[in-house]
Amino acid sequence: MFTGITTDVGEVISVEPKAEGLRRLKVACAYPRAGIAIGASIAHSGVCLTVVETGEQGGRTWFAVDAAAETLRLTTAGAWKSGTKLNLERALKVGDELGGHIVAGHVDGVATLTARENLPDMARLTLQAPRELMRFVATKGSVALDGVSLTVNEVTADTFSVLIIPHTLSVTTLGPAVAGDIVNLEIDLMARYAARLMETK
Repeated sequence: MFTGITTDVGEVISVEPKAEGLRRLKVACAYPRAGIAIGASIAHSGVCLTVVETGEQGGRTWFAVDAAAETLRLTTAGAWKSGTKLNLERALKVGDELGGHIVAGHVDGVATLTARENLPDMARLTLQAPRELMRFVATKGSVALDGVSLTVNEVTADTFSVLIIPHTLSVTTLGPAVAGDIVNLEIDLMARYAARLMETK
């Protein structure tokens, strides 16, 4: 489990095709190598992946993860290449501060950034999401965009907007985001279960 609070922006340094549609991604980061265990879960722009290898290169720590065909198809991971920047978050430990909201690292789909409005002290991003996911998005509710926990500002039939403060813009990959960009979307876990309960009532 995660909280949607980015702790580092990593960089993909290699992508290696593997058997059965897998891709092995090597990601450079600022985490100390000694603190990354084989088998650890790390969220990569919202996608939870398991560490299979670690090392050091050019004075930087790197770790490797395998992305399965389903992940590559349903998330932005299929487009990641050398140089791609990723919001990283390590798994939540018992006793850690829950600064965002409960995030599973299981991406529900992708959303398209349709508009960006730069305001004096923040930015407003408007996104279009698949209609089947929009029923889970509510004003003042939570979403994770590329792994970043955000509060929904406004909702229409097929779009929603979020307001992003300067700190978040400076420490995540949402800072340079422009209209047309695709981001990973995870809807709020509680909204998912509430909807399922209503369906089976």
